[in-house]
Amino acid sequence: MSEIATVQYRLVETIPRGIEDGVLYVSREYGTAVHNCACGCGNEIVTPLGPTDWKVEIEGGAVSVYPSIGNWSLPCRSHYWIRRGHIQWAEQWSEAQIRSGRERDRLAKQRQYGELPDAQGRPGFWALLWRWLTGR
Repeated sequence: MSEIATVQYRLVETIPRGIEDGVLYVSREYGTAVHNCACGCGNEIVTPLGPTDWKVEIEGGAVSVYPSIGNWSLPCRSHYWIRRGHIQWAEQWSEAQIRSGRERDRLAKQRQYGELPDAQGRPGFWALLWRWLTGR
């Protein structure tokens, strides 16, 4: 088990079956990036791409992923950034930080997709559409 220090990227339509260490496979068609965990544990890390998920930036031939990757559900519990093709290790999070981060992510998704009211208390687009479709 050897830590991965650098990451290259490959733009793909679909993610290949056998993925290589140190390669971030980016499928824009499916809004997903996949790589093997940087700690070397061999777990495949899937990062959905989108307005409330991760973002991939490719600049000057180097790849960056934002925000950090926290593998809280895996035994390794690794936490790192991919910045300009390099792994930068981040601090471990406590259980309270993990719960708070997950709740923040859940609320961001609800706001993005109109499930929460806007600043004026009006229901979002998806909530209105659901009401219209169901007659509620």
